Amino acid sequence: MKQLASLFFFYTILAQAACQNQGQSNIHLDEPSRNPVEERNVGGPCECCDAWKDGLPETLSWQTRIAPAGEPGEPLEISGTVFLKDGATPAKDIILYVYHTDAAGLYSNGPTISTCARRHGHLRGWMKTGADGRYKFRTIRPASYPNTTAEQHIHPVIKEPGLKEYWIDEFLFDNDPNLTEKVRKHQSGRGGNGILNLTKNQNGIWTGQRDIFLGRNVSDY
Repeated sequence: MKQLASLFFFYTILAQAACQNQGQSNIHLDEPSRNPVEERNVGGPCECCDAWKDGLPETLSWQTRIAPAGEPGEPLEISGTVFLKDGATPAKDIILYVYHTDAAGLYSNGPTISTCARRHGHLRGWMKTGADGRYKFRTIRPASYPNTTAEQHIHPVIKEPGLKEYWIDEFLFDNDPNLTEKVRKHQSGRGGNGILNLTKNQNGIWTGQRDIFLGRNVSDY
């Protein structure tokens, strides 16, 4: 009889330990690190847009210099403000990733971090807006693709908290001889008007301004 009582007590202890371990396991699985927030897809397909995170600097500023010293080409400076969809409230903590061709019209010397990063070339950079929504980047004016009449352009990608990255209309230049009426009319206005009026300042730098409106004409936003 004593032996049966001892066995019953032993199995009771094992059962309690198993329940405690199961409870600890459930608590561990419920930790936030095990349940990452799923980002919502907007804007439709975005080929190679995920290259925005390839080579992403540890810290980002609202402004950046893309073209290194001695880079051939005409200097260019673009600035603006990123607004929420209401068109009036500055948007904070928005990452703007841009990339473009060099003075020969090539996406040259891209980093080997990934296939897409390599395709984007070496003239690529990041900015992150502060409370005022401002951004600015300095680079060189991109050239048209070799032996083509393609318009000069800079590719932008937007990364918002809680959303997957998405593209907006390219930065285009009003005084580009390759910017035809057909191209102008076929702009979708994603993120707002992307055609910049460039002027050359006293230092010989092309300057332009573009404000960006999050979600404007972006599907599923």
